[in-house]
Amino acid sequence: MKKVLLILLFISTVSFDTASNPPKKSNAFDVGEWFQFRIHYGLINAGYAELEVKEAIKNNKKVYHAKGYGYTTGVTKFFFKVEDDYQSYFDKETGNPYQFVRKIDEGGYTKNQEGFFDQSNKKVLVKDYKRKTEKTFDIPSNTQDILSSFYYLRNHSTIDKLKVGESVNIDMFFDDETTKFKLKFIGREDLKTKFGVISTMKFRPYVQAGRVFKEEESLTVWISDDKNRLPLKVQASLAVGSLKAELEKYKGLKHPLVKK
Repeated sequence: MKKVLLILLFISTVSFDTASNPPKKSNAFDVGEWFQFRIHYGLINAGYAELEVKEAIKNNKKVYHAKGYGYTTGVTKFFFKVEDDYQSYFDKETGNPYQFVRKIDEGGYTKNQEGFFDQSNKKVLVKDYKRKTEKTFDIPSNTQDILSSFYYLRNHSTIDKLKVGESVNIDMFFDDETTKFKLKFIGREDLKTKFGVISTMKFRPYVQAGRVFKEEESLTVWISDDKNRLPLKVQASLAVGSLKAELEKYKGLKHPLVKK
């Protein structure tokens, strides 16, 4: 359960090559965008994940403030309570993050951290309020946090030019280290949703073994093949059963969602 909540806040994972093709000024989203996913474990409605874009001030300039919130509901909440709060403050021009917030409670496993990026010196300072520690880590250029990655990559200029079988990589800072994330484009598909039939691009994300996912896990992500590049569905095959997350509600999209 907690893994799919992370996937949705992680949909950083649905995109592009940050090194050779930096994103343009925001054209896929803007302040006011909000959407919600319904998460199913088999036939059970297990929880929801929400993503929202607001505005804030950092370094005396207006920046995007993205907020991701995941939580279990109903019967699932009694067996395994999840309440995850991910936030990111990132630059409107470059997409690079200034700060992240991670407050999670997953069945009693908790974290309470903030990270402060110094992109010019390739450093990130992580303050762990639970452990009362501060550590500074070296990072590559253009490193993203788990939530800023999603928005950074949605603005990428070449996603619709990928060929089937091609893979791309990003650098993402998570759990006190930088993860090299690999994403494989597996094709296009007309997806039936509660909003109608929508043209989508399908991706299969991989990360280094031992990280959030194992490479052999079967995980597929569908995003809209339009200017919004909106995640519509995530599906994971598990050792026992399967998890599925589908877009339930949305508002404030910068562009109309294109339907067939």
